[in-house]
Amino acid sequence: MAEEKELEVVEASGDMTLEARLGRLEEIVGKLEADELELEAALTLFEEGIRHAREAERILAAAQLRVDELVGEGDELRTEPFEKEQE
Repeated sequence: MAEEKELEVVEASGDMTLEARLGRLEEIVGKLEADELELEAALTLFEEGIRHAREAERILAAAQLRVDELVGEGDELRTEPFEKEQE
């Protein structure tokens, strides 16, 4: 039977930055790809990864809302989604 390794689970708190979440996701993927974990440990890491991925999506969606371009025509101002100019 394979030797059980200590599993470190990082709590997906709301305080983590997007960069920290992406870094933790990379760690999780590396551990899962190494194929050295027992099933229960792999599932625990997978669940943690899903929580980080969902929170990262939420952070990105919020950032997208903030990257609206303010457009003014006369006295009327409105926001439009920021679109990168194509070259």
